[in-house]
Amino acid sequence: MSRIGKQLISIPSEVDFKIDDGFVVIKGPKGELKQFIHPQVIVESKDGVITVKVQDENDKSQRALWGLYGSLVKNMVTGVTVGFVEKLEINGVGMKAAVAGNKLILNVGFSHPVEYNIPVGMQITVEGNIISIGGIDKQVVGEIAAQIRKIKKVEPYKGKGIKYVGEQVRRKAGKAAAKAK
Repeated sequence: MSRIGKQLISIPSEVDFKIDDGFVVIKGPKGELKQFIHPQVIVESKDGVITVKVQDENDKSQRALWGLYGSLVKNMVTGVTVGFVEKLEINGVGMKAAVAGNKLILNVGFSHPVEYNIPVGMQITVEGNIISIGGIDKQVVGEIAAQIRKIKKVEPYKGKGIKYVGEQVRRKAGKAAAKAK
């Protein structure tokens, strides 16, 4: 049995839940999310609680779908009520970021500033050297954070670049330390 799939998902009072033609549609104060449901997965709502089931609990592939769709529906409910935020940190002399209209402008050591178009429905703010990416869809927030980080990954010698807040970068010794041996 799937431990994640068996968990009941409570529906807050401000959230509307419906199943429409193979899709789960969840509306809340922050917006609306729609997710396709696999034909072997059954999603039901009773008394303010969402349950996720599969047709055959003993089939390994269906148990995997059970946990997957349980997590997806739970993230949808969290997204339309609270939202998700991912934070990135810029390290390096002269490296900075700014938001201008619907673009994120990054000065990260290239000969020109890099412009990243902010997708519709996403909020990106810059405070000092911290870039905050917010939105209602956890997958989209994570993907945008990964794309921004990919522009200038942290290099291992001096630690310059863009990294997640709290990420541990493995540092390497430079040439001087190698010669000392």
